[in-house]
Amino acid sequence: MKINSHIIMEPSIYSHSLFIALPLMLFFGFYFLLARIPGKAIFGNYLRSRRIMGTALLLLAANYSVHLFFGIRFKNTNAAILMNLSTYFLCYWLFSSALITLLDRFYITRRRLRTHISLWAIFSILSCVVLLLLPGGVLQTTALFALAAWLVTYGFVLSRRLILAYNRAIRIFSETYSDDIGAYIKWLSIFTWWAVIFGVGCGLLTFLPDEYVYIWILSSIPFYGYLFYSYQNYMMFYEQVERTLEMENAPEDDDEKAEKESPVYFDGIESSLTPWLESKGYTQSGFTIQDMAKALGTNRTYLNAYIKDKYHATFCDWITGLRLEYAKDMLKDHPEMSTQKIAESSGFLSRSYFIKSFTEKEGCTPSQWKKHSLT
Repeated sequence: MKINSHIIMEPSIYSHSLFIALPLMLFFGFYFLLARIPGKAIFGNYLRSRRIMGTALLLLAANYSVHLFFGIRFKNTNAAILMNLSTYFLCYWLFSSALITLLDRFYITRRRLRTHISLWAIFSILSCVVLLLLPGGVLQTTALFALAAWLVTYGFVLSRRLILAYNRAIRIFSETYSDDIGAYIKWLSIFTWWAVIFGVGCGLLTFLPDEYVYIWILSSIPFYGYLFYSYQNYMMFYEQVERTLEMENAPEDDDEKAEKESPVYFDGIESSLTPWLESKGYTQSGFTIQDMAKALGTNRTYLNAYIKDKYHATFCDWITGLRLEYAKDMLKDHPEMSTQKIAESSGFLSRSYFIKSFTEKEGCTPSQWKKHSLT
């Protein structure tokens, strides 16, 4: 009997790719579940998010283990595809919930949990019906693609929720913090769009012919590697981000009244603001709108309304503009100073953000602007 050579090679390539991916998935999953984090209470939400993500990664590792040790792909391709789709359905929700929880500690509720678990159960039951009750051939294949389309649509809905949570957080940071701490969560935006592409890809790659299915497995390695690195790096900035979000979730007593009566208080804010501007209070780094409101003898809602009405900018953008003007004066008056020193003196937390902000406003770098201003 003649045996096709690529069928002999395929299990080997397939197994090798699983041998590479599975240990990494197990390491990432158990690390997220068990590794220690700072003992501060504020990290509780970060820990919750990481444990949800660890659960999702271990669920995917279990899926990989079934493929590796039982070779289900080579016994019943449709069963393998349906198992993958059902696993992805639950993991999509776990992934999105873990990430949204970093930005909204109240996202996971009992009602939401029941809803998504029920959807996953329905999806899994339908998968079993397709596999066990529908005859093979066109009908079963059509049902497989219909389930895959449902999975992809579900993934897009969850991704939209994450993007909305991300945009809300960016708005809060712009209106609350004097520095660009939105950069600390930029990885969430990058990861979300990568997840959309990867998630849709997984739904489609699982249908690949057997000789190419290892591509589906190997494609997961950089994706989960980036996720692991981002979570680790984010822990260094999490406390600052979370405190800003907590500030937004703890409204002041007069907020509702302030929104209606803000213009009445503009004169008082302006008289307090003048000496603050003259003292270059904006060159202090890391302050919030609440800190500034306290210094001016008002509250953050009045101050935020005043800035929007008078300067047509968010708090962060307004402060950045003041710092850039101060930096330009420093570049002219002290050409011997380094870019790093001018950035620090102007209140910027980092040289890179100073250069980025300066270039966006002036159309050239600080060094180029200094050369032009001195000629």
